[in-house]
Amino acid sequence: MIEEQYLNSEKVNEVRQRNRSLRRQFLKYKDAEIVYSLTHRKLLEMADEAGAIYRVDGTVLINRDIFDEYLEQFHQKPCTYSAYTKRKQAGQDGKEQE
Repeated sequence: MIEEQYLNSEKVNEVRQRNRSLRRQFLKYKDAEIVYSLTHRKLLEMADEAGAIYRVDGTVLINRDIFDEYLEQFHQKPCTYSAYTKRKQAGQDGKEQE
């Protein structure tokens, strides 16, 4: 019984690893627009800044690994939104007192 569970978890991990390796490294820009939820113009602008654009016979491809690494610079640290709202409230309270 325990061996069966162990084998099943090994199989699950194997499938996960295979899935990661099958993930496409390059996306056409239309597919990338869907994956990243960005407009065409913004996607090409950011991909160009990242150096992730490849042009092959008129087809624009975006390297996901390079683009993902570039996007990490925009990652917002935790709790910054609550700090922003506190500053905003403090600013409004100051205006109300005047």
